[in-house]
Amino acid sequence: MTVAATSLDVLCTNAIRTLAIDGVQQANSGHPGLPLGAAPMAYTLWQKHLKFDPTAPNWPDRDRFVLSAGHGSMLIYALLHLYGFPLGLEEVKAFRQWGSRTPGHPEFGLTAGVEATTGPLGQGTANSVGMAIAERWLAARYNRPGHTIVDHRTFALMGDGCLMEGISYEAASLAGHLKLGKLVWLYDSNAISLDGPTSLSFTEDVAKRMAACGWRVLTVEDGNGDYAALDAAMKSAGQDVGKPTFIVVKTTIGYGSPKKAGTHHVHGSPLGEEELAATKKALGCDPTARFAVPDEARREFARAGARGRDARLDWEKRFAAHAAAHPQLAAEWQAMQAGELPAGWDKELLAFPPTQALATRQSGGKALNHFAAKIPWLIGGDADLSCSTLTSIDKGGDFDGGAGAAGRNLRYGVREHAMGAIANGIACHGGPRNYTATFFCFSDYMKPAIRLAALSHLPTIFAFTHDSIGLGEDGPTHQPVEHLAALRATPNVHVVRPCDANEAVEAWRHALERTHGPTVLVFSRQKVATWDRARTGLAAWLRRGGYVLADAAAGKPKAIVIASGSEVEIAMQAREQLEAQGVSTRVVSMPCQEAFLEQDAGYREAVLPSSVPARVSVEAGTTFGWQRFVGDRGVAIGVDKFGASAPAERIYAEYGLTPAAVVAAVKQLVR
Repeated sequence: MTVAATSLDVLCTNAIRTLAIDGVQQANSGHPGLPLGAAPMAYTLWQKHLKFDPTAPNWPDRDRFVLSAGHGSMLIYALLHLYGFPLGLEEVKAFRQWGSRTPGHPEFGLTAGVEATTGPLGQGTANSVGMAIAERWLAARYNRPGHTIVDHRTFALMGDGCLMEGISYEAASLAGHLKLGKLVWLYDSNAISLDGPTSLSFTEDVAKRMAACGWRVLTVEDGNGDYAALDAAMKSAGQDVGKPTFIVVKTTIGYGSPKKAGTHHVHGSPLGEEELAATKKALGCDPTARFAVPDEARREFARAGARGRDARLDWEKRFAAHAAAHPQLAAEWQAMQAGELPAGWDKELLAFPPTQALATRQSGGKALNHFAAKIPWLIGGDADLSCSTLTSIDKGGDFDGGAGAAGRNLRYGVREHAMGAIANGIACHGGPRNYTATFFCFSDYMKPAIRLAALSHLPTIFAFTHDSIGLGEDGPTHQPVEHLAALRATPNVHVVRPCDANEAVEAWRHALERTHGPTVLVFSRQKVATWDRARTGLAAWLRRGGYVLADAAAGKPKAIVIASGSEVEIAMQAREQLEAQGVSTRVVSMPCQEAFLEQDAGYREAVLPSSVPARVSVEAGTTFGWQRFVGDRGVAIGVDKFGASAPAERIYAEYGLTPAAVVAAVKQLVR
């Protein structure tokens, strides 16, 4: 039975609703339906259950709230403004306008209180799983008897569209397996999507699906009017019963709109002036007022903020006591929270002798473990491939959500799409540095998460192995050819493909140093030579993106051969032949094009002098993008078609990735 709300509940809820629909109308763009329908659950959560301090938005032990259905962004902007976060009314009025902190979809790092960049449906659901994992890992590592400094919950609000996306099922399955009892999903179940009723394409029993994944399922039959049921469900969700909680909240999209409520017409278009006024009137609000918030409602919102400030101040006292009892652990916590790495973490680097030929996945795995031994808050996982990617942290233990919650290895299972977004959630949460690993061809499944990591300036590390046609017999389905170009085309991503064991060490070093964007590490399956760094350019120069690995034997080079990864060996063999034939040749290792392009013009000119137009690039991927380095007169040797199933040596020969092909291309240019 529906329990009548108090007049104050209604007043506050309608303040959220009207602020949201006014913002959409002023922008003449946006999604009013979700804020109108979901406002009661959002108000109940924020007013009575969510732990936050608007004066300290990044307080580490706050609860996290993720609006996975990011198209309803005016809901979170209204909440942030009303609850006292640094988001003034002018920013709310500037919704979707140039330079505002209220963009069309929420962006992490741009707006205080926005915990994750959402909008691509389902990403936020997986982000929330990452946040819950981070909370549990931090609690296991840093809490001590009598000193609890990590104890918070993660909430995500999603709609039908989020749950249609496969990523949500992947994430829900893993969360249930890990028994993340402090994770709560609020399902805005309104049975409407952009094209019409969800019955057009979505008729499964979502509650049973979630129960089958190991979630506790609660239902609120009237999410628009039964505040007591909303409160009871959220109170129950606050009790960790060893399962994540899924609350089905049945709502009416566009609640209050006389003509559009309950239809897809209110999903993604402004109400229009006439319907805006009619909706406000139906809600009992002044139809002529714009961006109006009753004083009584503001006072009520302020009470929740004050409660949060008290909780934060109490936490600071408890942290001080924790620090007094465990000073070394507290110092580690503070460095980690500041995004720093331990002093000396990159001193005495692992070094490989030139007599040792290794696949860069092997040397990369050794490098990872070298750094992990020095960075105790480095954690990561793979998509059921650690025996091939070689990215497990030795003696790190497995994170299992329970007794093994301090484990540093995350077993994601075959869930690449969710893995990327969960890793981003860990990064958004703050605390541990983390990485993922799988085969490079499966970066296709992870591209949305990599893109959002770049947009959000997250330092997530995405490690990939089996990087090219060098994979061999598994054939073209598993041989990435276009993937390097696709990821290089993504702004704020550094794609690093090391050429030997010592570059692999520097690749991990570079990735760990980056704090304002993701790094993609790309390692080989096949063995490659390890260069004698006493006779070539230093591996440390990898961090400049491209450098002279071997210069012309005498005088100015007549030609330059540029390569990355395993093809550097081909370039070096070609140089040896060219030098023997009287063609002075420079080899440039280009492990990271993005880092090279960030160098000053003088450095780039020194490595690739414009006076040497005879340039050849060689890489076992598509040639797209190499023209900017070889120039109009240069030649790009690569793989502009799919691979084949055969031993790697045969494929390289058939596709013209050989020293002879490089020599022929250079000689053609220097005739």
